[in-house]
Amino acid sequence: MSRRARFAILAGLLVSLVGCDQASKHYATRNLQHTMGQPITYCGDVFQIHYARNEGAFLSLFANLPAPVRFWLLTVMNGLILGGLGVFLIVRRDLDRLTFWALALVLAGGIGNLIDRAFLGGVVIDFMVVDFSWTGIHWLRTGVFNVADMGITAGFLMLLPQLFRSEPKTGVSAQAG
Repeated sequence: MSRRARFAILAGLLVSLVGCDQASKHYATRNLQHTMGQPITYCGDVFQIHYARNEGAFLSLFANLPAPVRFWLLTVMNGLILGGLGVFLIVRRDLDRLTFWALALVLAGGIGNLIDRAFLGGVVIDFMVVDFSWTGIHWLRTGVFNVADMGITAGFLMLLPQLFRSEPKTGVSAQAG
């Protein structure tokens, strides 16, 4: 893929995913705050709307850290890492399409949550829960999440097979084998 094509795909994905994320969070903030104590449930309680303000990262990780530490860790460091990832996606020519799309989803989701942190005093708006207790595993349910988290999770799941794939051997050792 050319640099121009990668940039166009990345820009389109960023605009669409970050736009949907921010629009849904805006709607949630204006219309769903009453669900903090009493979630709205659908499909026999499988899908729930439950407004939450997450001061931490994934599943409220780091939420108990002092505010200045959370700011530097979850806003500044996150912003630097996301900036580096964006440059990496534009510059690297040898990324296969699956890896490119997966990392682009992680980047777009990360930016969606970073916008919240930057403009809402370190807080990310979450409002969806999926409860899998219907499967017979009564403890299985997601944490409260948002559209950006769905992008990050999808990108991560797309990358998982890459971790277990074996690299072809090259060089002298491959010829000897």
